[in-house]
Amino acid sequence: MNIKLLIYKLRRLIILAIHLALVICAYLLAFYLRFDFKIDSSQWQVIIKTLPVIICIKMVIFVVFGLYSGLWRYASVNDIWRIIKAHILAIACFIPAVGFFYHFEGFPRSIFVLDFILSFCLVAGIRLATRLFRETFRPALGSKRKRVIIIGAGEAGVMVLREARINPKANIEVIGFIDDDRHKKNLRIQGVDILGTCNDLVSIVEKQGIDEIIIAIPSAKGEVIRSIISRCPASSAKIRIVPGLQKILNGELEVKPREIKAEDLLGRETVNINEKEIKDYLFNKTVLVTGAGGSIGSALCRQIVRFSPKEVLLFDHNENNVYFLGIEFLTKYPQIKFRTIIGDIKDVGLLKNVFSLYRPQVIFHAAAHKHVPLMEENPAAAVKNNVFGTRNLIYAANHYKAERFIFISTDKAVNPTSVMGITKRIAEMILQAKAKMSKTRFMAVRFGNVLGSDGSVVPLFKKQIEGGGPVTITHPEVKRYFMSVNEASQLVLQAGAIGKAGEIFILDMGEQIKILDLAKELITLYGLNPGEDVKIEFIGLRPGEKLSEETLLNSEKDKATKAEKIYISQAGVFDSVFLRKQIKQLADCVNSMDKERIISKINEIVE
Repeated sequence: MNIKLLIYKLRRLIILAIHLALVICAYLLAFYLRFDFKIDSSQWQVIIKTLPVIICIKMVIFVVFGLYSGLWRYASVNDIWRIIKAHILAIACFIPAVGFFYHFEGFPRSIFVLDFILSFCLVAGIRLATRLFRETFRPALGSKRKRVIIIGAGEAGVMVLREARINPKANIEVIGFIDDDRHKKNLRIQGVDILGTCNDLVSIVEKQGIDEIIIAIPSAKGEVIRSIISRCPASSAKIRIVPGLQKILNGELEVKPREIKAEDLLGRETVNINEKEIKDYLFNKTVLVTGAGGSIGSALCRQIVRFSPKEVLLFDHNENNVYFLGIEFLTKYPQIKFRTIIGDIKDVGLLKNVFSLYRPQVIFHAAAHKHVPLMEENPAAAVKNNVFGTRNLIYAANHYKAERFIFISTDKAVNPTSVMGITKRIAEMILQAKAKMSKTRFMAVRFGNVLGSDGSVVPLFKKQIEGGGPVTITHPEVKRYFMSVNEASQLVLQAGAIGKAGEIFILDMGEQIKILDLAKELITLYGLNPGEDVKIEFIGLRPGEKLSEETLLNSEKDKATKAEKIYISQAGVFDSVFLRKQIKQLADCVNSMDKERIISKINEIVE
């Protein structure tokens, strides 16, 4: 048998034997010290009588305090505190035991103190020695260790330092810390210097020959991370980040530093959702997700499976996306029953078949045409999909008595100027009109751009950077709201638990981000210099685009909900009967394929 495996199997017995030896050694050494290393026969009689007592007491108490189960190489202050408490209890039991059985005859009182000190030093010392040996004499790997500086001299930074020391596979040498707290400058953490602030970053990297920069500020907001990245020199120094501690605790991410993702530039706080409320409406329910293969749709599906639905219907017209999502379900969520449905929400016959056959109880409608410039060129397609397709789903949900219908809208529906935004606003109006007369709970959720989604600027910028540039931006001052796909999908699920009758929920998107700054930071993350290694070109605003989006939240009108980061928009006033008449007229315009008539009519509807 492999010796390492045998030792692992016998680990508890070995640790028990070591503690037994330490207890005996401490007790004997206490007597030797008390009698100046000259023990006569009468004193040996006392030792022989009392040694079994202290062994039994300490070995039992060590079990109670879990001293046999800890990993010595990770010994910490918490372990030392447990050892102290175990020894205090042991001596508190040993003193009355000696008095009861032997009436302290010939027993020196100083032995109690000496044994306490020596036993504690030996039990704690062997743990600290193990950790020190592992961190100091770790095996060297074949390749040269990377020289690293850590930005953030806090708990996360210390975690990274500790990981670097105890994990040979990390293969990094921490040269120093960077921290903006000037009071920490020239201080040391576990023998590693705090070299300066972020303003000194460039000079420190060049002077120390740094290969890698690790950002260890998990609580930092997006502007802080973007500021740090903007100061990082465009050199071979790689930039990595320690993920948020909340995500680590949730099991979503590892403690180890990882590559910086576009989402890290947002630095948004972790979403706190009420899982019980969400489970109440998703557990054991048939859930239909349209646009399931897209960024938002697929993220929703991955969140929905956490709440044990009866069945998930993956509906999309893109067969490749649905195929790969289906493979993911088979491998990651084998316990979840699902069906893939390839089709179009404009196909009324297909919708009738799906709703009559599977009777979905909860519908998440994420399918839409979203590209603003494309919809300006193709208003008929935008109306057919975003307006009539959504209407088909709303009518089907009402007719087949679905419990909830959650429509994924957009910030571009706020005072819309683009065809895409207008069609989304019309869809919201249809939903609100139907909600007035339906038992189905209809609701819409508005939010801005999803960072890294198929339709966002990030994938485009990455392709352009990898292709050597240029990176194209419409205008140097253009700004947009952004949130991560996981945050968006979680808040959509939470909104689904709140909605009752036609509400339009608004997700708190924080502050708008300048697209030019986002592009520069992405270029820096590739280790390149914006404007030199990769050119940036401004191509001008395209039809339908705004310089900045409308403020999602109106502090005077919009109401906060009990859920964090979710608000209810002030309900619009419109005539439902007149709206249906206008939608019929819009259908005539679309059938005529008259672009100008279509644009004129949709503008008339939302006025």
